[in-house]
Amino acid sequence: MINLPRDRMDQVVKRFDMLEAQMAAGPDPDAYVKMASEYADIQEMVAKIRELRAAEQEVVDLEAMLSDKGTDAEMRALAEGELPAVEEKIEDLQKEIQILLLPKDAADEKNAILEIRAGTGGDEAALFAGDLFRMYERYAAEQGWRMEVASASEGEVGGFKEIIATVSGKGVFAKLKYESGVHRVQRVPETEGSGRIHTSAATVAVLPEAEEVDIEIRAEDIRIDTMRASGSGGQHVNTTDSAVRITHLPTGIMVVQAEKSQHQNRARAMQILRARLFDMERSKADAERSESRKAQVGSGDRSERIRTYNFPQGRVTDHRINLTLYKLDRVMMGEMGEIVDALISDHQSKLLAEFSEG
Repeated sequence: MINLPRDRMDQVVKRFDMLEAQMAAGPDPDAYVKMASEYADIQEMVAKIRELRAAEQEVVDLEAMLSDKGTDAEMRALAEGELPAVEEKIEDLQKEIQILLLPKDAADEKNAILEIRAGTGGDEAALFAGDLFRMYERYAAEQGWRMEVASASEGEVGGFKEIIATVSGKGVFAKLKYESGVHRVQRVPETEGSGRIHTSAATVAVLPEAEEVDIEIRAEDIRIDTMRASGSGGQHVNTTDSAVRITHLPTGIMVVQAEKSQHQNRARAMQILRARLFDMERSKADAERSESRKAQVGSGDRSERIRTYNFPQGRVTDHRINLTLYKLDRVMMGEMGEIVDALISDHQSKLLAEFSEG
């Protein structure tokens, strides 16, 4: 049996009942929204705790029936038959509650900013960056998420030197956050006449989208430059001051947006800057915590090689959890669920180990 923190479970149920009563009393709209959000966050946990308590009481009743010499043979046989199933149910509920009680990443429910950059390998790296982007695009569609390109720099023969997109929907960051790092590809490039396998790489960064309340950017800490961006050429050359570059002076972080609308460019650049600053703060806090806590999947280091896509063997390997799947074609078509679930499960296992030690 798992040793669950009963006091904490009692507190969660008590808080849930209090929220329910306060919401029924009709607070002001802002307070109601805040309460409803917290209520929804703990609703599943409370349902499981109540189910566990009912099952534990059922075991007490069945054991009392079995220890009572007055219980007739038919009732005794019934109790003996039911007891193992109820005990198994208790064990399953305890595991589920233990995971629900694990500390949550506050950013898990946030939208994300996905940045993919071609690494070593020249044109082939840019083509691979394009393949990765399409993989995430298909996975996002499968999840019912919305994906919108914020900026893109195309490669010489296709793909992308760099592409940045916003991904919005339910639980985006919770599922995509483990994608940050170096993705390596091994395949024969289309331009390769000798059939020799090349290795190239692309870097992926997944940042939680930050609200203004998450990160404050002071006006005096940024410099905004507008630059002239050329139009379509020919007699219709349209040169406007539409490109925007925002520099965050304290950190030196620079974001450039060069789409058609200057207003939109400025808003997008601020959105990306805010996400990068928020990610920097989170990484710093993680580094401080990880001195005593080693429960991260990988280090979150952008330079860490996390996955290899081997086309000749049809294999994809995630090096952090030693997971190898021989269905590379399906993974590239967006079937990433098995990898994402395995990474989440591994992270939970590490947290559980830490939880039981503590």
